[in-house]
Amino acid sequence: MFDVGFSELFLLSLIGLLVLGPERLPGVARTIGGFVRKARSSWNSLRQTIEAELNEPEIMDPIKRASEEFRRAGDELREVPGFKRETAANEPGGADASAPAAPEPEDGNRRDD
Repeated sequence: MFDVGFSELFLLSLIGLLVLGPERLPGVARTIGGFVRKARSSWNSLRQTIEAELNEPEIMDPIKRASEEFRRAGDELREVPGFKRETAANEPGGADASAPAAPEPEDGNRRDD
């Protein structure tokens, strides 16, 4: 999750030693370790619960049916004569290529930005 190497841990422990002192540093480290352990176990529990819920048939069946219906609808649209799929990513000029040009000012003063 966090990409913390040995040098970062060493620097943090050195700063902790200077700020907290050698008497309180082990107790604070145990407390922080306990919080991290609780957070990790809570995250794993939540993840397992969500995965178990998503594997339930009454949840997955409607999702699968909806995705199949969307796929069929897309296939039917592609078969319609004259249907052309246009997206901003597929247009050569990007999203603004199909936008109409802004009208020129009537007073003759043209702004060149």
